[in-house]
Amino acid sequence: MAGESKAESLWHELSCPICLEYFQEPVSIHCGHNFCRDCISQCWGESEPNFSCPQCRETAQQRNFRPSRELARVIEIARGLSFQAAKGSGGERVCERHQEALKLFCEEDETPICLVCDKSKAHRSHTVVPIEEAAQEYKEQVQTRLQALKEEREKLLGWKLTGEKRSSEYLGKTDAEREKIVSQFKQLHQFLEEEERLLLARLGELEKEIVKLQDENITKLSAEISRLSELISEMEGKCQQPASEFLQDIRSTLSRCEQGKFQQPVEISPDLAKRLGDFTQENIVVKETLKKFQDALVFKLQTATNVTLDPDTAHP
Repeated sequence: MAGESKAESLWHELSCPICLEYFQEPVSIHCGHNFCRDCISQCWGESEPNFSCPQCRETAQQRNFRPSRELARVIEIARGLSFQAAKGSGGERVCERHQEALKLFCEEDETPICLVCDKSKAHRSHTVVPIEEAAQEYKEQVQTRLQALKEEREKLLGWKLTGEKRSSEYLGKTDAEREKIVSQFKQLHQFLEEEERLLLARLGELEKEIVKLQDENITKLSAEISRLSELISEMEGKCQQPASEFLQDIRSTLSRCEQGKFQQPVEISPDLAKRLGDFTQENIVVKETLKKFQDALVFKLQTATNVTLDPDTAHP
């Protein structure tokens, strides 16, 4: 063991030959060798008559061992020195169990270990490499994957920027199309409102003429009804008179009754009737035209929506 460091030599002196760990409750047996209390107890068992040393094979008739308190204190001191040395070497982590610097890496367990752990049962058959060498190897793997992640992130950022740019362009186009739609329907509204105003104005003029004619007829009829009512009242009074008075001016009375025949009121002229009929036909035309316009507009919009878009510009 000429190539061993002082730390490794000290560890060999303070480790149990059975478990290869630092002594736990060290005891000394009949030949003077030291072991962990649990290790030698398990090694000897309960039924063997002769007890041999696992290290030198010297036998004893009785099961006998005594605690090695001095060795236990030396182990505590060695652990403290190892812990301080590890802290003084740059503040690196140390093995929680052995207080030794973590200088090795167990590839099977994928964990840093110390020199004592390397000699223990837990890692004795495992592949162990220097921790710096393992760190360098894994750093290279991490750097490779890190580069791939960065490239993937750059690709996603590019897609994000492209998507945002195209979305902004399309939103601008939607605003322009919205203004066109509003403008076109505004013009259509204005046109329809103007046509409605003209039709209503013409209808209003016709309505005024009809009302005027109706008022004239009512005035004439009212005057004639009033005259006839007076004449009837007069004739009824005449009939109540005595014969001498009744027959006085009888021919004049009869003549006045004949003059009471009233000419029939003037009806709506054929021209007014024709104009009213024209409005009825115009309303039918307006209704049919608007229905055709609605159907044609819906059909054209649906047809335009179903047109196959250019794949280079249809989707971002």
